Amino acid sequence: MRRTPKLIIAFSIIPLFALIKVMVYFPNLIENWYSNGIYIYTSKLLRFSLGWLPFSFGDIIYCTGMLYIIRWLIINRKRIIKDTKAWLIDIFATLSVIYLAFHLFWGMNYYRIPLHKSLSINASYTTKSLVKVTKKLILKTNTIHKKIAKNDSSKIVFPFSKNTIIKKTPEGYSVLQQQFKHLNYTPKSIKKSLLSLPLTYMGFSGYLNPLTNEAQVNALIPAYKFPTTAAHEAAHQLGYAAENEANFIGFLATINNEDSYFKYSGYSFGLRYCLIEIYKRNPELYNKLLKTINPGILKNYEEVRLFWDNYKNPSESLFKKSYNTFLQANNQNGGMESYSYVVALIVNYFDNKQL
Repeated sequence: MRRTPKLIIAFSIIPLFALIKVMVYFPNLIENWYSNGIYIYTSKLLRFSLGWLPFSFGDIIYCTGMLYIIRWLIINRKRIIKDTKAWLIDIFATLSVIYLAFHLFWGMNYYRIPLHKSLSINASYTTKSLVKVTKKLILKTNTIHKKIAKNDSSKIVFPFSKNTIIKKTPEGYSVLQQQFKHLNYTPKSIKKSLLSLPLTYMGFSGYLNPLTNEAQVNALIPAYKFPTTAAHEAAHQLGYAAENEANFIGFLATINNEDSYFKYSGYSFGLRYCLIEIYKRNPELYNKLLKTINPGILKNYEEVRLFWDNYKNPSESLFKKSYNTFLQANNQNGGMESYSYVVALIVNYFDNKQL
């Protein structure tokens, strides 16, 4: 068989895959040379190049790519039988390029040192600590809710447009950077996704395009959820690939924003995750704590639940299973459950700190 460049590229996916799996065992190398080295410059370059665009360039690439794939399959459908070998070489050559680009531009962050080690905190926590921090979050969220709501039974309605929320999101990172120098979120590149309706039916609030480093926020989700989602995707841009770590960094950035509405979104976000964990461990205690939360806060939780219920469909579970597999393949053994692991970071970080 003649060694054409396309054939070499196609077979390169094997050593590339092996190399990535080996790198799992060298998190310090990834942390120092990639996440805090090469990636800082490539991500800033991409955000500088595309962040100024008022639309998502990455979404356009995805749509164009999908149309091209459909067109290619139609044109080459007869080759599947007549020239299967050449057809497979084309497929694997494309996959090799995408696989390399994904890891070069962002994906290697999945294998960096876990955040709990960087912060020198435990990965596990006791129920006692969980309850302690949850009560702190209830007090803080109730206090902010009382400050900005008409009464304790009113849900919070954001006075900002979603575009304004996007513009204000980096302000929290500017404050947070005073404590964590590496969280320098400039230049910014947060956008409302052009694919918001498909994202909603798939059950996702946002995503990071790893090839363009644009943070995409689902434009249809309730405004109340916009600050934490935008901050979560910005955390991905800063190199925190693990979902629990992006949740935690996004949580910190939102509660450190000087705007009270952002603080409310952030604190109620952390509180919800902690409450879910308490429910799993002690439903009776969960019900007791629920009675201490302002009814208006629970209405905001209900608002989000009803939003997603309105878009439930059979394909959602398929997409989430696919994403679950993707996360597991990228060093997140818990899959979709990885999002909820943020509780360990919140509890251990704030166990002996004031909120």
